[in-house]
Amino acid sequence: MTVEYDLIIIGGSKAGIYAALTSAYLKARVALVISPNIYQKSLENCLIYNQTFTEISQILSQVRNAPQFGIEFPIIDTNQEEKIPSVKVSDAMDWAEAVVDNCGEEFSPVMLASVGVDVINGDGEFYRLPHFGFIVNNRRLRSRSFLIATGNRPKIPDINGLSTVDYCTPMDIWRQLGKDHTGSINISDNIELPNRWVVIGGSYLGIELAQTLARLDCQVTLVISEAHILPESDLEASNLIQGELEAEGIKIFTKSPVTQIREIEGKKWIQAGNRAIEADNILLAMGEEPNIEGLNWEGVGVKFDLAGLVLNEKLQTTNPRIYACGSVAGGLAAANLARYQARIAVKNALFAPLFQVNYLGIPQIIFTQPQLAEVGLTEETARERYGKDIWVVRQYFKNLDKGHILGETTGFCKFVVRRNGEILGASIVGVEASELIGAIALSIQHKIKLGDIADLAQVSPSCAEILEKTAQQWQDQRLQSNKTLQNFLESFFNWRRDWSK
Repeated sequence: MTVEYDLIIIGGSKAGIYAALTSAYLKARVALVISPNIYQKSLENCLIYNQTFTEISQILSQVRNAPQFGIEFPIIDTNQEEKIPSVKVSDAMDWAEAVVDNCGEEFSPVMLASVGVDVINGDGEFYRLPHFGFIVNNRRLRSRSFLIATGNRPKIPDINGLSTVDYCTPMDIWRQLGKDHTGSINISDNIELPNRWVVIGGSYLGIELAQTLARLDCQVTLVISEAHILPESDLEASNLIQGELEAEGIKIFTKSPVTQIREIEGKKWIQAGNRAIEADNILLAMGEEPNIEGLNWEGVGVKFDLAGLVLNEKLQTTNPRIYACGSVAGGLAAANLARYQARIAVKNALFAPLFQVNYLGIPQIIFTQPQLAEVGLTEETARERYGKDIWVVRQYFKNLDKGHILGETTGFCKFVVRRNGEILGASIVGVEASELIGAIALSIQHKIKLGDIADLAQVSPSCAEILEKTAQQWQDQRLQSNKTLQNFLESFFNWRRDWSK
């Protein structure tokens, strides 16, 4: 039977849009089905807004720290009194809205249509086998393959009393501040941030937003059930980030699961472990869950569990003609991961299912200050897998000239390698970590060893020197551990000096 499309993509997330563009550039006929409800719920669509506010808070911190560089610019109010630099929330929201709009122009429906993507707006579902296809707006669409890219939404935990109080999530934290009594966004000049915040959950978004709020002069308490923040990250790196958050005034309560929430006399109270915490506002940041409801999975033989769709390494569901990519396929709601999965899924769906995902070379970043960037295996995972064949080397930003020039000396670069120099993973905590981690990811993907990085003379002064210095640290350790080579070198130079006489 003739089909209308080579690929039908369901979901308006960035992963879905990128997959649609990739398919169109390959000259395939592709349709992108965007559900208005799912699109608005997609967590991916709030990340730029949140990161814009994170950048604003970091700029504010830099302005306040300007005197250490000899810069003085007292701000005088109408009463001729000196003021501490602060953020006008309404203007910051205007800027964030403009950034989101500008970034979204690249993926507008007009642009998609111009390259040959059929954009279809509406809710739909798969119709049952053997008449395989997707029905939307009473129209039956047929295709050789389908790709699910509906994105994630914040996970709402089952906490006693949560439904009786107002709260926000990483998806709507800033936009809620601008809502009027009708629920519409209406940014006014008198918007103020609530003073006392309790952030429930240690997801990477919760960590980023906790620091952002603290830098905007809010009192922030972070409540997590784990023993420390970012439990899936390198322990040394997560401990440094936790210490930095606490140094900025954020109270962190670990091993404190939230059991109930109440509003008493107009005040919100959170029971976390054996503590009762008062708050003006609550931010739920306990991770994400996929938007996969209402698509009639049973009718097409697709299985899913609590984590989401069941996928193989080719990103196929249990129905081999249906693929998934982006945050709905697991992992962080990160644009780089979404693009990588989209490329794999599109090639498998359009041609043949020959390509498999390999996440070891895909970097991850948490936009705190300092930033935390990671790629490959952590030290703990590598030791479990390779045992005594593991070497760990690190270098600190305080040993960089550029770190002192920028006034950013907190952090380190850490490589996890095998004895032969094969790079298994790396963690960078420090300034420009998001820019530096890409070079390490490329090294892992192309099996470039640590010795090759040590031989690359980086520009100086620069933050990139941390890579060269860390690699040289590995070379020094290898030499110190090789007594035979040390004895040979000592004998060689003794002989050469004697011979020169």
